[in-house]
Amino acid sequence: MLQIDEIFGVTIQGEGKRIGNPSIFIRFGRCNMKCSGFKVGYKTPSGIKKYGCDSFYASDNAFKNMWQNYNDFKEIIKQINKLLTTTYKPDIVITGGEPLLYWEDEEFQKLLKYFIDNNFYLTIETNASLDIQLKHNWQKKILFSMSVKLSNSNESLAKRINKNTLSHIINFADDSYLKFVIDNSFVQKANKEIIDILKDIPPCEVYLMPLGYTSQIIDKNSTAVINMALKYGYKYSDRLHIRVWNNKEEFN
Repeated sequence: MLQIDEIFGVTIQGEGKRIGNPSIFIRFGRCNMKCSGFKVGYKTPSGIKKYGCDSFYASDNAFKNMWQNYNDFKEIIKQINKLLTTTYKPDIVITGGEPLLYWEDEEFQKLLKYFIDNNFYLTIETNASLDIQLKHNWQKKILFSMSVKLSNSNESLAKRINKNTLSHIINFADDSYLKFVIDNSFVQKANKEIIDILKDIPPCEVYLMPLGYTSQIIDKNSTAVINMALKYGYKYSDRLHIRVWNNKEEFN
């Protein structure tokens, strides 16, 4: 069973290598991390206050009653087709939560293959911490946007870093990259952690992205992150969707 928090678009991809591209998003529910260190305050449906990432409504099981359950990938395609009102094919972005929790699900694989077979540009946004195997040639065409968590997430090293999976995806998929979320107080430590990851995996593109759930917080962090990218030769990714539409913190 595939649990999906929302399907929406056409809108722009707000971050990473495909930033600015027209896209339809399929946001899966469930995650294997909490990332309380990102300090996005929110309330669960029962009123409990928590801190987590900016996709808490898809990551926290407390919201699972709001997710839609799909037993057949064709039901998802029907929802996608309702959004395909343009004369061009937008990107398809599989996100979460952590979508690779569904990697072994047959319907999940059928969904991915459908998009590749029908010539959609397909991105999977993942923390790349889970053990997965890519076996089929069509999987080479998936863009893996691997948002690997650093220690500022408050997750343990053993849980957040899986160098075997990172190496496997980079070696197998034709296109993949790493993306790290950083705030202005974490720059020096972040670079040491990134270097420790990069030395044990194949070469790939690295993007740095400012931490922030609102445009105001992104503004506070973006200059330091840009300077870090310039100093060490990384690429910078903004968060356009937050800049344009913004968010409100549930509580301080």
